[in-house]
Amino acid sequence: MTPRSEPRLADTLNTAIVVLDERNRPIYLNSAAEQFLGTSYSAALKSGFDAVFAANSLLADTIDEALVSQQVMTLREVKLVLAHELVRVADCAITPRPEYPGARVMLEFNDIERHLRISRDARINSLQMTTRQMMRGLAHELKNPLGGLRGAAQLLERELPDPALTEYTHIILQETDRLRGLIDRMLGPNDRPNQRWVNVHEPLEQVRQLLRIEVGDAHLDWRLDYDPSLPDVWADRDQLVQVLLNLARNAVQAMREGGTAAPRLTFRTRVLRQFTIHGKRHRLAVRIDVEDNGPGVPEDLVETLFLPMVSGRAGGSGLGLSLAQTIAERHHGMIEFVPKRRVTRFSLILPIHPEDDPSPAPPRRPAGTSAVSSE
Repeated sequence: MTPRSEPRLADTLNTAIVVLDERNRPIYLNSAAEQFLGTSYSAALKSGFDAVFAANSLLADTIDEALVSQQVMTLREVKLVLAHELVRVADCAITPRPEYPGARVMLEFNDIERHLRISRDARINSLQMTTRQMMRGLAHELKNPLGGLRGAAQLLERELPDPALTEYTHIILQETDRLRGLIDRMLGPNDRPNQRWVNVHEPLEQVRQLLRIEVGDAHLDWRLDYDPSLPDVWADRDQLVQVLLNLARNAVQAMREGGTAAPRLTFRTRVLRQFTIHGKRHRLAVRIDVEDNGPGVPEDLVETLFLPMVSGRAGGSGLGLSLAQTIAERHHGMIEFVPKRRVTRFSLILPIHPEDDPSPAPPRRPAGTSAVSSE
């Protein structure tokens, strides 16, 4: 039995635990470590940790010092650059020669940002709920007079003696309908999600095909990083397409308007274990990343990104991200903005099977297979 096949008792911990051998290859990663590092055990085993240490000289030097002194050493609030340019701030405990077969060093990362992120998400979610209630009340107050205005314009149009004057009533009707449509978009979809078991790679591929048509001949470097072992999720497929298309379109528009020289769009899927969404911990969740190398999100918009009527683009309605977040919440999930170096990443996170959602047992796919293959 190899160390990796032993019962993963540390998977219930929030602390990321990494055990490395003499060649800086992982012997053991718990679930928190995979989430913290932004990579899976198999990917980390393939690449090793040399690149991580090359990008984080303080961590590498402290490990060497701990091995020489044979003492446990600690780094406080160290900034780490990890896979896919992911930046984390964490406390790190370094244990040389732990009692583990073939181990050279054990690293324990306590993700400081994770606690700050949970607190921030709770604050933003509360603000979104308050804003949404205000918007619903405002929409109700606006729809009644708009309905009366439209009816009056229709009656007036019938009584006009000169047909040429109907041009003005048409304008009233068109603008009234436009305002009603805007209010409906602000309120979001009213229908309950039509949920079934969905392989998330299918809506991702549909979004990619749609964007290929929209982008046309413009150069766009596609990067697909799919986890083929990803389980299906209990979701509305069409609404997933709507959310992912919104995130991907935003990314393409940001790169185009920012004049990105070599635009790159990445779709990435990962499994999350013991992940907290809106204060509730889920045993398994799926994370779908939409990542671009555009100009990024202005710092002053980060806290209000998902509020309605807030947009970072000239001419933007500010409704897309708000509606996408609403759809994610109806699936017991969330959309998370992750600050990274030189890239912008939005992640749709969905629980595999919400405990309070009555649904049939998930289908079983053969291990290591997926309905869509990665390029």
